[in-house]
Amino acid sequence: MKLSLSLPGGSYDILIERGALSRAGAVFSLCRRVMIVTDNGVPPQYAQTLAAQCKAPYIVTVPQGEKSKNLATLETVLHRLLDAGFDRGDCVAAVGGGMVGDLAGLAASLYMRGIDFYNVPTTVLAQVDSSVGGKTAVDLGGMKNVVGSFYQPRGVLIDPDVLTSLPPRQVSAGLAEAVKIALTCDPGLFALLESQAPEAHWEEILSGALRCKAAVVEQDEKEQGLRRILNFGHTIGHAIESCEGLQGLLHGECVALGMLPMCSEPVRRRLQAVLTKLSLPVRCRIRPDDLLRAVLHDKKMRGGIVTVTTVREIGRWEMQEIAPQELLPLLGVIAEGGEQL
Repeated sequence: MKLSLSLPGGSYDILIERGALSRAGAVFSLCRRVMIVTDNGVPPQYAQTLAAQCKAPYIVTVPQGEKSKNLATLETVLHRLLDAGFDRGDCVAAVGGGMVGDLAGLAASLYMRGIDFYNVPTTVLAQVDSSVGGKTAVDLGGMKNVVGSFYQPRGVLIDPDVLTSLPPRQVSAGLAEAVKIALTCDPGLFALLESQAPEAHWEEILSGALRCKAAVVEQDEKEQGLRRILNFGHTIGHAIESCEGLQGLLHGECVALGMLPMCSEPVRRRLQAVLTKLSLPVRCRIRPDDLLRAVLHDKKMRGGIVTVTTVREIGRWEMQEIAPQELLPLLGVIAEGGEQL
């Protein structure tokens, strides 16, 4: 299946196909120098399979995990590009999850003011969400994604076969982003996640989530309005992720928790059931004061006000501007020992 994302600056294709990694050379323009960025948690054969289809491949492998999503690792990738003599006609390709895609995309956007970038996501989270839309970033000062740019890839290749190498927890965490998109935009996709085993419906889940995301990004590439709905669950989720003592949670697990307080009670009951089915958390240990400090660093803050997305009916969303302090009474939904709203 091929989806297209059309933007004022150009269009690109998103190919969803089992076994597609082995024919990336027919999809991407690889007859040039290609810096392949991956991490040591990704099976090395994925980067090697892509490299075998490149005229002049260079592989840079960074340590896995959010700790590598920083300015120092970004500088390492940029130095590798410079040392290998890359010019504006060359390209960067990410082979990995969301961290790798964000890091490699940002490096491509900065090197010589921008060279081509391709994305080959190898996690559920990256395949259903972060590989499409052009958000690139690294963390700074313990805060997520505060240094970055909007920089669209030239193409995205999604091969569901690579997901077989993932541990179950990573699969569940990635599906939280599919739940997010379904709750805001697609009742049919949410019903599928409620009633079916995801492993038997990968192509349907991937295409459904990405079709929704592409439609949103086409209308609002740089998050001036509509695209903010894709941050559903992320205001509280990113705050949880930043809180000391909760950093053992994966990004998708934090997003799952972050969605719960932002739903109406009837939606929350259905959401809790889906999250439990997908082995995602519905409660965590959290101190409201720690959360508030993290929310104050949220990129969506404007003049002391944060814009949040809420869902009162599945497939229907609302945006609200609130003071961060107004989030605190909602935390009883997810806080250990807190009262259920």
